[in-house]
Amino acid sequence: MPPDKTILKKDYEQKKDRATEVANTFEWLITAFILAFVFRAFVMEAFRIPTGSMADTLKGAHFRLCCPQCGYKYDYGFVPEKYGLPPDSIPQMSLRRVASRCPSCGYYQPTGGTMPIANGDRILVLKCLYQFFEPKRWDIIVFKNPTEPSINYIKRLVGLPGETIEIIDGDVYINGEISQKPAKVQKQLWMPVYDNDYQPVRPQEGLFNGHSWQQPFKNVKGSKWVLDDKEKPTLFYLDSPDDQIDSFFYDTSLGNDFRVTYAYDDVRGYSDMAYCSDLMMRFYVNSAKAQGRVGITLSKYKTNYSALVDFTGEIAITKTLEGEETILISKSIDAIAAKKPVLVEFRNVDHRLIFHFGEEELTYDLGVGPDAAGRRETDIQPEVKAFGCGKLTLSHIAIFRDIHYTSEKYANSNEIGRATQGHPFTLDEDEFFVLGDNSPNSEDGRWWNSTGVANNGPPYKPGTVPRDYLVGKALFVYWPDGFKLSGWDPWGIIPNVGQMRFIYGGSYKKP
Repeated sequence: MPPDKTILKKDYEQKKDRATEVANTFEWLITAFILAFVFRAFVMEAFRIPTGSMADTLKGAHFRLCCPQCGYKYDYGFVPEKYGLPPDSIPQMSLRRVASRCPSCGYYQPTGGTMPIANGDRILVLKCLYQFFEPKRWDIIVFKNPTEPSINYIKRLVGLPGETIEIIDGDVYINGEISQKPAKVQKQLWMPVYDNDYQPVRPQEGLFNGHSWQQPFKNVKGSKWVLDDKEKPTLFYLDSPDDQIDSFFYDTSLGNDFRVTYAYDDVRGYSDMAYCSDLMMRFYVNSAKAQGRVGITLSKYKTNYSALVDFTGEIAITKTLEGEETILISKSIDAIAAKKPVLVEFRNVDHRLIFHFGEEELTYDLGVGPDAAGRRETDIQPEVKAFGCGKLTLSHIAIFRDIHYTSEKYANSNEIGRATQGHPFTLDEDEFFVLGDNSPNSEDGRWWNSTGVANNGPPYKPGTVPRDYLVGKALFVYWPDGFKLSGWDPWGIIPNVGQMRFIYGGSYKKP
């Protein structure tokens, strides 16, 4: 019996449809591959952070640590060469933990024990941006290493074409004027000095900066602040007359001092680092009544700057030099009955004084010149105080310091970097200058002594990034050091969602 022509036709059409579907699938796959290739080549590409030169903003491979005393979490950079491993390698096995110091309570974790290595941050880089827009100061950029163009580097952009850069007391000066960081950049760059919410569980041990732990906040003589409540050690209390100011201060002989130390780096050389005098203190205040005052004092060189709020309706910033007090700026506000916690935060950073009390803000610019904050005396350690009167309760008390760009390659060394104090550096057309956020441990424009390899023409000037080596702007941390299932998990496949974040850079607006 001959086959049914209708059935044969259906079979043929079905096979033809399947062939068309397969062809369409391949067509879409090829199109998707081409689009992905074009997207990667010209729009956006993923990069992995290889080293700790941008820590803590962006981290390379590191040990993920938690202080066994106070529970503060921090990271310590992994350097494969110290373990006899090739550069930029991440072993799958656990390795011996090195000595580190808690950036809050100051506890030194001794060498010993093993733990896995966390992978470096993986970021998305917007590659086409600088084809249409000029790079902005404080952007985090990816670029070809001028001395070895096959390798990509990532640093923070601080100098633009035609500018003269000079690092003075940790700050960046452009053409003789201080460069103030945009607010979102500044927020990412604050580093902890002490956080009172993290209390050691075994304070009698002698490894807290070489001694047993004591509360580093101390009363000024005669002050009535209660700083050592055994039941609630994270709270400070005051009950004093409304006309009597009582003060307490941060004692650097007990807690971490204000030197430019990084928990991410080797603990050796801590005592030789410079002081950072750009500081921030914050706490929350409760007032049992509508009368009283509360405030913060931050010193820089020999000048005291104070921010205060009078609950009857005024906030102010003052300056005290050689015993003479001057009101720099003040503002009337609504009378306050602080029955619930209200934020009090005072910052002295980049020659700007910024005071927050709840939703209220008061800002005062000291000036842009190197001596605008007073005659520079960088060997004087700054001081931090808080004061008040009335019936107050303070909570979430903490001190932070700003990033501080160092001038010496190593602590207490005589090797002075390019564009540092007394060595201003001028950029020519299409030249940029970059620094690493982990300033004491960053190979950047300060230290490149070889000329750059040019595509055509004469070599590039040492210390500069040429325009044609710019790759793009760092945009987003999409895979921050994921958690590993075991010591043999090479990828860290469990995402660390809480650390996914945008990477902030320059702004056309004022800081």
